[in-house]
Amino acid sequence: MRYQQWNVRHPGAPSARRALEQAGLSTLCATVLCARGLDTPDEARRFLSSGTERFHDPFLLRDMDRAVARIRQALDGRETIAVYGDYDVDGITATCLLTEALAQQGGQVVSYIPDRSEEGYGLNPGAVTHLAGQGVTLIVTVDCGITAAKEVEFARSLGIDVVVTDHHHCKDELPAAVAVVDPRRNDCPYPFPELAGVGVALKLAQALAPPQEREAVFRRFGELAAIGTVSDVMRLTDENRALVRQGLELLGRTQRPGLSALLRGSGLEPGAMPTAVTIGYGLAPRINAAGRMEQAMVALELLLTREEEQGEALAHALCRLNRERQAIELDIYQQCDQSLERDPALACPAIVLAGEGWHQGVVGIVASRLAEKYACPAFMICLEHGQGKGSCRSFGGFNLFAALERCAPLLEGYGGHEMAAGFTILEENIPAFREQICRLVSAHAGGQPMEAAADVDAEIEHCALLSVPQVSSLSVLEPFGTGNPKPVFLLRGAAVLSCCDVGGGRHLKMKLRRDGVVLDAIFFSANTAACGVSAGDRLDVIFTPQINEFRGNRTVQLQLCDLRPAPTRARLEQELFQRLREGEALSRWEAGLLLPSRQDFARLWRFLEHNCVGGWMDAGPALLRQAARQPDGRCTYGRTLVCLHVMEDRGLICLERDQLRLCRPERKVDLEQAAMMRRLRVILDEEIDGAGPQGPDRA
Repeated sequence: MRYQQWNVRHPGAPSARRALEQAGLSTLCATVLCARGLDTPDEARRFLSSGTERFHDPFLLRDMDRAVARIRQALDGRETIAVYGDYDVDGITATCLLTEALAQQGGQVVSYIPDRSEEGYGLNPGAVTHLAGQGVTLIVTVDCGITAAKEVEFARSLGIDVVVTDHHHCKDELPAAVAVVDPRRNDCPYPFPELAGVGVALKLAQALAPPQEREAVFRRFGELAAIGTVSDVMRLTDENRALVRQGLELLGRTQRPGLSALLRGSGLEPGAMPTAVTIGYGLAPRINAAGRMEQAMVALELLLTREEEQGEALAHALCRLNRERQAIELDIYQQCDQSLERDPALACPAIVLAGEGWHQGVVGIVASRLAEKYACPAFMICLEHGQGKGSCRSFGGFNLFAALERCAPLLEGYGGHEMAAGFTILEENIPAFREQICRLVSAHAGGQPMEAAADVDAEIEHCALLSVPQVSSLSVLEPFGTGNPKPVFLLRGAAVLSCCDVGGGRHLKMKLRRDGVVLDAIFFSANTAACGVSAGDRLDVIFTPQINEFRGNRTVQLQLCDLRPAPTRARLEQELFQRLREGEALSRWEAGLLLPSRQDFARLWRFLEHNCVGGWMDAGPALLRQAARQPDGRCTYGRTLVCLHVMEDRGLICLERDQLRLCRPERKVDLEQAAMMRRLRVILDEEIDGAGPQGPDRA
């Protein structure tokens, strides 16, 4: 099992799902939206809308008017403006966007992205001095600067004004810049604080244009905004959803030669439309590789170039850098993983590792992989000459930025988000830092080890629902990402018809059957030995469905997120009965396993009459198994438990300490009026019309 917990969302009311279906949504889409709390046609329509009406006025951002005024002054006065970015995808796309936007307005613009290993993140005095030497009188930061109070003061001392545009969390002290544009400012009225750095840069570019030209600005730069937003793992809801959905359409017909070549290099089929997955797993790693390998300007040139030949060459260079990054990352990951395997205490309750010679550009990815494997936050620190540069990744909702704030006295600097952050620290402070972080993580987890949990949208009641049209309809929910993850479904009791290892033994491929439907399934980064799976097994699986197309034939494939052995039918039904008694939520499929028919009641009543002679009889497990045995050899253990509970509820039998006797009431008994029957009917959305069986003798 990859996850210790599978958290299945409450399905919502069947009537709400029907209302969404009547509004034109497929059953699968309606099921997912109801499970996520979007259970009215208006809420669903509002979430799914992705037109320009979702874009907010850029001047709602605090200080946007001041930023525009100063930049206009620089454009009119022919000042040299520096766009100062960051070396990740968000920063590189934002740098490209604003550089082009200012140049198109006639600005004299230079771009600057700091060297990751030599300069580190954000504004630094050396870079400011260098830009001053180039005649720069205005620096506009993108995706950085919100914590650069000292550096902004230094720039002012050299006669350089600074406009900060950023999206990271603010500290108590804001830089004394001409303008500080950040949707996360406490005093910022902007209605959507989840913009990426490139999203803020886009807003600035639109604010610099007349209102009637803002849509044209988006058409020029929407693809860059989509790439940066997805790559920085921003919430894909509200404005970001519209931005990315429209940006992906623009990316599919991009006129940037470098991007076209990089799309081909990342494996996008000719004519295929890119998705958020294309960005997250294709473009982002390759663009990021440039910054991680201290060559961020290569990625910037790729985005800026208008030459086909240069675009192709730069795309090849990024693919090569990405392969180099992967090799370095794997080496560091294996070092750390071996240390944690030897000493599991190093991963409880948090991982804090430091090492000499580690590549600063890849430790963030290593931290992410370690956090996922060991189910805890991970902090990786690269040491050099007594100084440490750290990257950290969250797990289980632990807020990294808040934690670093609590550790501020031990740090030389820090910044970032709740889920990913960076910091600098003296080597001598690392033991105290580790101790403090472990205390904070332990308090967050209530003193218990964190567990990997998978959120499941819904249980599949019948595999007929996993048809090509239904699965294809899920595309209306895209783009998928943070805040709008890919739908995950649960399928219980699927029989394994066949299984084999593919991809050099790295992945597990299976054929599963349930409800008479045979489905292909793939489980990446797992194999038959690791999963202990063989033909004939019965599995519970959680998965995301996808469409495979081969030679014009479209079929459904289940991309597994996790699997576990299915309990026996009797054990499953007993567990479901206990959940039903305790008032827990059941799916319609689960309720269907437990709902007895009139024949079930009649058969059990006859069995009890035959065996209950002379008063009380034993009602232990052996009798229950015998009573549950059907004429065809099947055992309906759960339905028998429900029948006994209902009969007792309606006064037909008495149960005391595994002893049973028949009561034989004088009047007819309506079994359908028992609370348990009514609840099962409600779950199954069946009407109780009072015409049900009036007692076992009438069943």
